[in-house]
Amino acid sequence: MSTEERFQDNGDGTLTDTKFNMMWMKEDSYQRNGKWRSWKKANKFVARLNEKKFAGYSDWRLPSSKDNRNLYDHDQKNTDHTGDIVHIDLKFPEGCGFTYWCSEEKGINAMAYNFYSDRAYLIRKSTSDDSCMSCRAVRTTGPAPKRANRVSATGRSRREA
Repeated sequence: MSTEERFQDNGDGTLTDTKFNMMWMKEDSYQRNGKWRSWKKANKFVARLNEKKFAGYSDWRLPSSKDNRNLYDHDQKNTDHTGDIVHIDLKFPEGCGFTYWCSEEKGINAMAYNFYSDRAYLIRKSTSDDSCMSCRAVRTTGPAPKRANRVSATGRSRREA
């Protein structure tokens, strides 16, 4: 499957990832509202999408670190809000955030994923709104495909020998 075929623009503010059976918001929360999000506000952002049935669905969620990891593509060179390179498909609009909240929580921390460095890491949920954190809501559209190779959910690819 070529890169051009992987993401289908649904014409409603979403892209469908045919490789991983996921539907993503085309714009992230920063692009939609011009504001960074704390953990609490990222969750409220997704709850509002569900209340409003964004694109006709009410099962939007924060992605897991693995979901974000599957979205990362080292060969893609999109740009964030400052013009720096982020490794996300060019079908997503330029000007996005670079670090996104993930769904996993551990005590006072939550997982975050960085599209500069291909890394997931824990960050305090109490991080302020001005900390350059964003979110991109996702929903599952089908069964998770079985894939080899990219077995690390939190960092650089590990290839099978």
